[in-house]
Amino acid sequence: MSTVLALDPSGLLGQLYISFWIPTVVLTAALAIKLPTIIRLWRDPLLRSVGGLLLLACAVFVFAAPATIARVNRITGVPNFAAPLVYSLLTAFCGSCLLLIIAWRNGLSDRSTGTRRAMRLVIWAYSGVIVALWVLFALADAPVERVRDLDTYYANTPFMREETLLYLLAHCTAVLITSRLIWNWVRTDGLDAWLRWGLVCLGVGYALNLIFDAAKLTAVGARWTGHDLDWLSTDLAPPVACLSAILIAVGFILPHVGQFLHDRWRVRLVHRELRPLYLLMKSVNGSGVPFVLRASPDLRLIRRETFIRDVLLPLARHIDEDLRRRSYDAALALGFPPGRAKALAAAVTIQDAVGRRSRAPDVCDTGGPDPTVLLQEIGAVSRALRKPDDLDAVRARTAAPAQDAPVHD
Repeated sequence: MSTVLALDPSGLLGQLYISFWIPTVVLTAALAIKLPTIIRLWRDPLLRSVGGLLLLACAVFVFAAPATIARVNRITGVPNFAAPLVYSLLTAFCGSCLLLIIAWRNGLSDRSTGTRRAMRLVIWAYSGVIVALWVLFALADAPVERVRDLDTYYANTPFMREETLLYLLAHCTAVLITSRLIWNWVRTDGLDAWLRWGLVCLGVGYALNLIFDAAKLTAVGARWTGHDLDWLSTDLAPPVACLSAILIAVGFILPHVGQFLHDRWRVRLVHRELRPLYLLMKSVNGSGVPFVLRASPDLRLIRRETFIRDVLLPLARHIDEDLRRRSYDAALALGFPPGRAKALAAAVTIQDAVGRRSRAPDVCDTGGPDPTVLLQEIGAVSRALRKPDDLDAVRARTAAPAQDAPVHD
């Protein structure tokens, strides 16, 4: 069996078949993720270009599916009517790629004559190609319906030959320009990691389109010279196109979803880091933040931070500044770096203030120490509270005889 597959590329590639509906689902997911932002910022030409490109890419795979091709031909009653329709959608997709690159390259603030001229040129050129595709199909004689191998079957048929060549060249031109500009962008310094990986996926996806074009053109050219390499067009090109579409969709999704997940992870991490200090403040206040089932992670973090600061503010009147200075010196003497020593000293001081408050809750506010620093460093203080052994070591060092403390000039 393996020997037969090795000698029969068509049989081997048949094992690697990718359904046209897989990239359609992925592209639709990408469009659904982008759609709220596109609607909200509709005046943004960059987002409109992304939306148009994804919509056209979905349409290409929907109408290029063999089942859809057969249905379109049957509904219209014209053999191979789906051919110029699919070619037109693919050409419009190519034009959208170029418009997207122009918008990316020149930026939203660029309204120069050159930019407008470039965009008009793309629109007119690819609109002209679409019109030419329909004219050539109307002039051609293609009475036999071909669902999978139309390009090679009619490779020597007048007007159909030119139609196939025209859409492939238009597609190849757009892919070459788009690929080159994307890879130039990938090499730019200072890109966000998620954006860079998204661009890499886009670059690989568009590069695969070059394999699609090469396979199609080679198969058609072989027919012109009397050879049969149809498997390149019918068995290699479709899965390459599907894989390309999946990578392009992932390229558009990745920066958005990646940044969203990164932000959510950061918020949850900060929320978790504040738990030790939150529990300490909860013991002071007697109750914590009321639980809200539908609260977003951002809202829960804001509520926890606000609660901690609200409790810390009146607790500041019980802060012993001398204890904080001595604790800081003790932490430095124990070998902790200055930032860590500062957080440990603050944690020791806050724990001491909690004890003072429990012993003398009615101490009057006589203009105690400024709590600004504590309020700004609640994250570092909370992390310090996670290390009770370090706090005990600092506390013990602080309580040691004065001659053991470090001497400052």
